[in-house]
Amino acid sequence: MSGFVSFVSAGPGDPELLTLKGAARLREADVVLYDDLASGAILDLARPGANLVAVGKRAGRPSTKQHHVNRLLIDYAATGARVVRLKSGDAGIFGRLEEELETLREAGIGYEIIPGVTSACVAAAQAGIPLTRRHTSRRVQFVTGADVTGELPPNLNWAALADPDATTVIYMGRRTFPALVARLVEHGLAPTTPALFAESLGRDDERLVRTTLAELAEQLARGGAASTAAVIMFGALAEGGPS
Repeated sequence: MSGFVSFVSAGPGDPELLTLKGAARLREADVVLYDDLASGAILDLARPGANLVAVGKRAGRPSTKQHHVNRLLIDYAATGARVVRLKSGDAGIFGRLEEELETLREAGIGYEIIPGVTSACVAAAQAGIPLTRRHTSRRVQFVTGADVTGELPPNLNWAALADPDATTVIYMGRRTFPALVARLVEHGLAPTTPALFAESLGRDDERLVRTTLAELAEQLARGGAASTAAVIMFGALAEGGPS
């Protein structure tokens, strides 16, 4: 008998931002495979007696290999268990969801994807600003700041990223942001472009910093390694909201 896997998007970590459907799947699950950033209070919603398995991947720390996560999904589902794969943010945005879906499809195991609140939306909301505005930001673009090697991706669309009329959100870009800004300036984006740095969203140590591209790049270049999750937003809208 084959089980079923629910990919539940945990949002930024605040249980109140979890969807009702995601909470229901946690209450029904026999097994929960969870990321580091999708742990904490959200796991309190799991059914008593459920098997909670940490499979987190964090930069600069020992991490569970993706092939091992894939194997666990198959092994648990093969027992007939109701499995929840709990991912931080929205599972479909830079969450390595595709590899896990392919594994389940190849094994003939059924699944569903339950969307959630991505950190870009949370950062904007916490800062008191929208992600779009008719005459200021004509589009929103989500970009990863690191490829599979952890370095700045070599094939980014620099013309699009340097568009001052777009709201740009960089995921996983804390370490590579200084190099990213250098390239953006080369392509015409002003160093004084407003920027918002948001880390530990939805948690007690949440921090928002409003600054400029150049100033943020300098701060992050001096800051060294960090283990907290962060998202960076820049463009005309990043300067708004309450102080």
